[in-house]
Amino acid sequence: MPSGNVIRGTRVGSARERHAERYQPAPCRAVTYWCRNDHRTEIRIAAEAEAPQVWDCPRCGLPAGQDAGNPPGRARLEPYKTHLAYVKERRTAEEGAAILAEALADLRRRRGRPPV
Repeated sequence: MPSGNVIRGTRVGSARERHAERYQPAPCRAVTYWCRNDHRTEIRIAAEAEAPQVWDCPRCGLPAGQDAGNPPGRARLEPYKTHLAYVKERRTAEEGAAILAEALADLRRRRGRPPV
């Protein structure tokens, strides 16, 4: 006995293609990029859009450029910084101590304890 939860319909991609008179494809052009490892990547962009100077290679992740003879070099990445490192860039040690003291006093006040 079939249940009432059966989803009926068509699968993705099983429908007929749209009729050509219903839509007009946007004009586009192919742009080719090369990376240091001689990987060739071709992307299609809109004809009126400006192509980016650098594109990440999908095979190796290196930056790729439009000049096959002179592809861009490896991008220099900043080392990973923790949240604390970013906070220390913005605050001095004295400012941090004052903020901590204020937060602790507020916490003690909310808990009903006298400030130290």
